[in-house]
Amino acid sequence: MTAPGAAPAHGSFAARLARAQDSLDSMLCVGLDPEPARFPGGWAGDANRILDFCRAIVDATADLACAYKPQIAHFAAHRAEDQLEDLIAHIRRAAPAAVVILDAKRGDIGSTAERYAREAFERYRADAVTLSPYMGFDSLEPYLAVPDVGLILLCRTSNPGGADLQDQVLAATGDWPAERVFERIARLADGPWQRDGRLGLVVGATAPREIACVREIAPSLPLLIPGVGAQGGDAPAAVQAGWRARPGGLGGRIVVNSSRAILYASAGADFADAARRVAADTREQLRAAALRGADPPRPPSA
Repeated sequence: MTAPGAAPAHGSFAARLARAQDSLDSMLCVGLDPEPARFPGGWAGDANRILDFCRAIVDATADLACAYKPQIAHFAAHRAEDQLEDLIAHIRRAAPAAVVILDAKRGDIGSTAERYAREAFERYRADAVTLSPYMGFDSLEPYLAVPDVGLILLCRTSNPGGADLQDQVLAATGDWPAERVFERIARLADGPWQRDGRLGLVVGATAPREIACVREIAPSLPLLIPGVGAQGGDAPAAVQAGWRARPGGLGGRIVVNSSRAILYASAGADFADAARRVAADTREQLRAAALRGADPPRPPSA
């Protein structure tokens, strides 16, 4: 019997994501980054209300979002891991078409990575998890041992300091061209590291030209694009740079995440209604950009 809150046992992560996006006509991901200090009214500052707050956001956006991305540190810092388990179970009930991406950014090897994989997929029952690839392929293997789940690797992140390492140029060696670190990660993910379409990449919305560059290297990998909203990423530009999907197809898909702009659209009792309005507007911007089919930004030279 499937455990309460378990991930759907029908098809790969890529197939589940494609079904979610096509059935909801959406590429919007709602990031669940609860900050009790920003909760409305009498809930403000009360970490025991994390589940109540996030559940209200899910209920308000269940027909708009193809994915939800709970950020594990926002729960663990408040000793709210049990609330996270209950939240993911609620997502399964309230938004059954959506996929759940656990934003954990884990990166380790051996028995530690095995425990992290159990945490993501046995305890929290996520469909996919974000990972740091900087310890190499053996840091991914314990996650790949779990059937059908997605592994979304940090590639070109949205933070200002992302360029410090990710934009550094690697020397050409053997079959590998001279290229930036983030380009090598994309090439590995779409090449020797790939297993049955299990890998995806994180590329920030604040770097649309880099999104286009990654898409050129990895034309079919799903891209998780955070940074829309509070971080200043441009949603239409992100779509134009990365979206290559066709109805029914698995490849070329993007998942565009917005967190704080949706969660904290209002500090009042209408917070859930305000979250829905922002989510609906963001979803429509993404849809319109995909329909326009504008030429993507040209990848920058190294």
